[in-house]
Amino acid sequence: MLGSVTSPQNLDERFRESVAALSAPEHRRAADEPVRDGAALTGDRAAALFDAQLTARHLDLAARWLRSFGEGWHTVGSAGHEGDAAVAAALRPTDPALLHTRSAGFWCARAAQARPAADPDGDIPDPLTEAARDVLRGVVASAAEPGAGGRRKVFGSAELNVVPTAATDGAHLPRAVGLGWAIGRSGPGDTRWPDDALVVCEFGDAALDRAAAATALATAGRYAHTGEPLPLLLVCADNGWGGAVRTPGGWTEATLRGRPGLRYSWADGCDLVAAYEGAREAADWVREHRRPAVLHLSTVRLLGHDGGDAEAYRPAADIGDDAGRDPLVATARLLVAAGRAEPGDLISRYDEIGWRVRKVAEEVLDEPKIASGADIVAPLAPRRPLRAAKAVTDAAHRALGPGAAARQAAFGGALPEDGGPLDLAQTLHATLADWLVTQPRGLVLGPGVAGRGGEHGVTRGLAGAFPGRVVDTAADASAVAGLALGAGLAGWLPVAEIADLHDTGAQLRGEAAALSWLSTGAWRNPLVVRVPGLAPDQAGTGIDGNAVAVLRDVPGLVVAVPARPADAAPLLRACLTSAAVDGSVCVVVEPAALYRERDLLEPGDGGWLAPYAPPGGWAGAHVPVGRARTYTVGGADDLTIVTFGAGVRLSLRVAARLAAEGYGSRVVDLRWLAPLPVADIVRESAATGRVLVVDETRRSGGAGEGVLAALVDGGYVGAARRIAAADSLVPAGPAARHVLIGEDAITQGARTLLAR
Repeated sequence: MLGSVTSPQNLDERFRESVAALSAPEHRRAADEPVRDGAALTGDRAAALFDAQLTARHLDLAARWLRSFGEGWHTVGSAGHEGDAAVAAALRPTDPALLHTRSAGFWCARAAQARPAADPDGDIPDPLTEAARDVLRGVVASAAEPGAGGRRKVFGSAELNVVPTAATDGAHLPRAVGLGWAIGRSGPGDTRWPDDALVVCEFGDAALDRAAAATALATAGRYAHTGEPLPLLLVCADNGWGGAVRTPGGWTEATLRGRPGLRYSWADGCDLVAAYEGAREAADWVREHRRPAVLHLSTVRLLGHDGGDAEAYRPAADIGDDAGRDPLVATARLLVAAGRAEPGDLISRYDEIGWRVRKVAEEVLDEPKIASGADIVAPLAPRRPLRAAKAVTDAAHRALGPGAAARQAAFGGALPEDGGPLDLAQTLHATLADWLVTQPRGLVLGPGVAGRGGEHGVTRGLAGAFPGRVVDTAADASAVAGLALGAGLAGWLPVAEIADLHDTGAQLRGEAAALSWLSTGAWRNPLVVRVPGLAPDQAGTGIDGNAVAVLRDVPGLVVAVPARPADAAPLLRACLTSAAVDGSVCVVVEPAALYRERDLLEPGDGGWLAPYAPPGGWAGAHVPVGRARTYTVGGADDLTIVTFGAGVRLSLRVAARLAAEGYGSRVVDLRWLAPLPVADIVRESAATGRVLVVDETRRSGGAGEGVLAALVDGGYVGAARRIAAADSLVPAGPAARHVLIGEDAITQGARTLLAR
């Protein structure tokens, strides 16, 4: 045996030498007999899983071969983790799975389970060869890759019930918890999966030091504690290394075993029989009890991340210990000991599968790559505005027809359109109620949304009208987002209230908005996130609430800001229909300081209230995603003010005073921060040649930066100024006025422009 693993070639040599040294036993077991005494795994099943393991190993070697001449773009391999092929075998191919970057063994075994066996005449391809083709197309960024279309190498397939994820740090765990929670609470036929399905999620031990994993484990335990069904099997593939750092001995077990509500079990992932039996026992328990469990699977890490010297930073003795646990050698030893194969036959099988994988690698090299930037971004945010508008009309018809009685009951007989004008919070409440009436799969989630009505009471009373569809959650934003993302996959249309936007930025970017991109639209997670935010009132809520930079660089995200009640219902309804029709991920940033505002120009004028439109008026009031609204004040020829949120009210007040002095203004309410209404911005600014950008977010990273960029890109040549909040956190009480925008600053900026 060689002394250490330093390269793929060395790993290959170790396998050959180790298998060649095996001695066949005198007794040979039948193919349908246990592969060893007391095992549930038969000889023929073990041989089939060995093929899956071999395919996974050769995918690692092929990826590094491609990388050696600049044609491979992903070399995070599964060498040492191939025991998770047994996990796939212990599950059903209809169980949804979220995989780790080292899950090639699972992927290959799942493909062999779910796809038909090869036809001897060649009409049906070998499922393992095609599984390898799928992966290698991702490695070389082939446009023919059936999952992400060459955008990224991921394990993802609607056919195989594998949900794609780019996460290596456990960011996919909250979604997995959410999917298990949603499947657990769904009725017969409510999801794309069988009623007794369970969710499996693989992750590495390095994830346990990450906040997302801690949140997911706590959330799963919370629901187990309350007795809610949560059929979730978490599989921690523990190779003892958190990136480049050795995990302290016993830390992974202590972290997992001590989780309340989670059933813990351990299995040796380098022993095919032990891994299969451990996974089968854990999966059967989850399936029967509909409760979460964690399987701690001991693995090894035999190759590094980037195709260089494998684990060059590790001590040679430590490398040698891990190499001695190579799961491929262990399975070969198992098959030889059972008399199911001769050592030479296994080496020949290793070479045969290696030849197939290398041949596929050569074939995918000639496949076309993505041809344009437009092709890359196409799955990010598909827009079908005509279908969205029709969905609003259809919802109105349901509210007037089949849902009329339910609507009367939901509002206690007092329909919102029959009362007086509503404030912003009341309008949002009524819109959510109408949506729940017309959308049977609608779900409202968030801390306290069923009890006290959420952070600001917007959802108060909805839980009584819609039992089981307005659900309190834990307070952590990642937990809320994860539940909503899982619910969206399971066929619900979730609306999640999240008080702290910044705690869920990673979920929105890497999990929510990326899913369609990673699957070329095959997977969607329709989602609307409601965020009470922007500049706070004098109570000082949210010292960071006026920052939206976390949203501005998330490709494909829809961001709406309803400034006043007249726009709140159409904008929220547009987001809800966009989520339902296009699978969009939408964030509705609600100006918390305006929830209960009533007046515009004078105390008692009621100018900030608005009547609620009955269902017959919904279609006429529909606002397409990305369209601004312009208010003309006076002659409207002298100044354009571009703003949003609380800036709309402040700017209208300033415009009214300027009109009294003979200056006409156009106040443009953006309504959408993503996508920005660029055409509206440029058109309305060019109409006056003077534009004042009023931005209640911060000068650095605020939404106003995007407005100014849109003007430059659109060829605007007039005068421009920007009023924005200071680059500061927001203090409590009257001191907030020193860092936030106000009427005096807007007036001064306007007069400076008008003086030109």
